[in-house]
Amino acid sequence: MNFSTSDSRKYAIWTFGCQMNLNDSERIAGVLESRGMIRTQDVELADIVVINTCCIRENADNKFYGSLSRLKPIKDGRPGMQIAVGGCLAQKDREEIIRRSPYVDVLFGTHNIPRVADLLDQALSTGGHVVEILEGPDEESPNAFQIPTVRSSLHSSWVTIQTGCNNSCSFCIVPSVRGKEVSRPMEEIKAEVTQLAKTGVTEITLLGQNVNSYGRDITKRSPLFAELLYELGAVSGIRRIRFTSPHPKDFRLETALAMAQVPQVCEQLHLPMQSGSDHILAKMRRGYTGQRYLEKVAMARSAIADLALTTDIIVGFPGETEEDFEDTLKVASQARFDGAFTFIFSARPGTRAEKMNESYVDPEVISERFERLKIVIDRSSHQSNLVRVGKVEEVLIEGPSKKNPEYLTGRTRQNKLVHFGVDAEFACEDIGGHYGSVAIESCSPHFLRGTLVSLQTQPRNRKSLPILVG
Repeated sequence: MNFSTSDSRKYAIWTFGCQMNLNDSERIAGVLESRGMIRTQDVELADIVVINTCCIRENADNKFYGSLSRLKPIKDGRPGMQIAVGGCLAQKDREEIIRRSPYVDVLFGTHNIPRVADLLDQALSTGGHVVEILEGPDEESPNAFQIPTVRSSLHSSWVTIQTGCNNSCSFCIVPSVRGKEVSRPMEEIKAEVTQLAKTGVTEITLLGQNVNSYGRDITKRSPLFAELLYELGAVSGIRRIRFTSPHPKDFRLETALAMAQVPQVCEQLHLPMQSGSDHILAKMRRGYTGQRYLEKVAMARSAIADLALTTDIIVGFPGETEEDFEDTLKVASQARFDGAFTFIFSARPGTRAEKMNESYVDPEVISERFERLKIVIDRSSHQSNLVRVGKVEEVLIEGPSKKNPEYLTGRTRQNKLVHFGVDAEFACEDIGGHYGSVAIESCSPHFLRGTLVSLQTQPRNRKSLPILVG
């Protein structure tokens, strides 16, 4: 693996999917820029276009193939242009992608990101397709988490602590494309976070398919996630620690206590519920009941003051009756979510749920249920936000609002989005990444509004990226 070759070609990356994919794309960018390549946002100027794919839902597949088809006329006009496809969909649909899009030059999976530049070079030298899909981490390749990384933010960073998943949820395709759980050594994670802090990062988000089982494959005993939170809380310079996502069946009291006792861990918990019906939860193979989920919520709220709770919910899972859906509404109402990602069921090839097609729910029924669920979630979210009106919140400033550049946006410790005005005394061209105190004056179900009342400037380390972390 050569990270020093000079190559001035331009590249672009399109990313679909979750935070894990965003983190993967930052590492892909790091590998390419370590060869001297230059990033561009204009694919028509790109010599290389990398598409990092997702396959968690059918609409992700459709978006990918639609995007890929838009590249064909561009490549037809520029024969030297290379297209590389990686990520979860590449892992799942390797033959299908080449069949439908023979103009793809490189196909790589979720386990060989360090070799992206080498695969592109190989395809360029041979003039043919290069397909390399590994079924698990390659022990002979460089550590995928100790390669150059180009972060999208100078003050916040993803930190992957675990890859793969050992659960068997009937709707989920992740285990087949990401493989079994593999935890990174705690010392390696702490070293990466320490290095990130030295470059000016103050907020980290720990990533894993089931962070609560972190370390179980290393120690063969109780998970180490709570211990990891204590260790990372001791890293100088880190002010905020978040994580996603825990599995309710594995969310334990020791984790809730660590969240309460480590000041850097934010008062935010994303706990995917998926359904409130015991019947549907059993079909989903989730390992808990609606009541057990509420008990986990109560335990978290009793341990962590001022906790914000968000979730994932699937509507229209095969066999979902009106009674099942009413149970979901009931549990969602009792949980008092601050927000939720709600999804319409999408059958994924190879999953157990795909084979339940005889009990698929009518799309019109799903649409009507989806709207009813939205009302419940928006009501609890709005009520939660109303409580914050009149308070002064610490906000990590992200930058100008996309909808109204006269306002800035930021996130509270509870991860609530805040839009706020700035008086002239706080005007600063480079305000993103600083912390401010915002007086909250009003709200909607989805964000808070306020005015900046004080600003805490952060020391900046403008070290050029990519940096080698880990």
